[in-house]
Amino acid sequence: MNIAIIFAGGTGTRMNTKSKPKQFLEMHGKPVLIYTLENFQNHPLIDHIILVCLESWMDYAAGLMKKFGITKVSKIVPGGATGQESIFHGIKEAEILYGDDHIVLIHDGVRPLINKETITNCIKTAKLHGNAITVSPAIETIFLKNEGDDCVGKIFDRSRCEMAKAPQCFILGDIYKAHMKAIEEGNCDFIDSASLMQHYGMKLYTVDGPSENIKITTPSDFYIFRAIMDAKENLQILGL
Repeated sequence: MNIAIIFAGGTGTRMNTKSKPKQFLEMHGKPVLIYTLENFQNHPLIDHIILVCLESWMDYAAGLMKKFGITKVSKIVPGGATGQESIFHGIKEAEILYGDDHIVLIHDGVRPLINKETITNCIKTAKLHGNAITVSPAIETIFLKNEGDDCVGKIFDRSRCEMAKAPQCFILGDIYKAHMKAIEEGNCDFIDSASLMQHYGMKLYTVDGPSENIKITTPSDFYIFRAIMDAKENLQILGL
């Protein structure tokens, strides 16, 4: 069984929106979150979806599921105080509903440009190796900032660098146990599931994803998303 855990618990402070969190902003009459969910709803290998949502927006999200026909969502659960805690809420619910021996695909609700091929490859890699981390090549120079001054520190070879994205996929029992260990040890500041799992000794395997698989965090990200969707629509109209 393959279960998508979609994390839509952010408040969107960097979007400067006061009316709606970023995952509920609309583009062409459809919320960003729905664009994301449709990629998993329409994928034949995805059996269930668990949506992690801001508690005050759970009823609104449930209404969207009905309006847009997202039938694979088996449960909407409230987020936590941190991203790590919110993801754990989704993982814990999946563990309660389905047990250990399944693949979970952890994905941001504001990454609507993931595609079918990447989801398929993530599932295949996770079945083979026990995990799969979606990545894309680094396209900018990356360096460490020196502590105590504004000087450039070590510059990395860009050809050897990749950017971790999503989905990040694991065997459900493995990531549930890792989260429980982190809670017991008070390790609550992991930036994502990949860093948590690597911390507890897991060798991680990569899957190349599309470069347009952006996370919509700022207003400029939203405009890029709209431009990409408009371009795809125009190509379809032209039959290309």
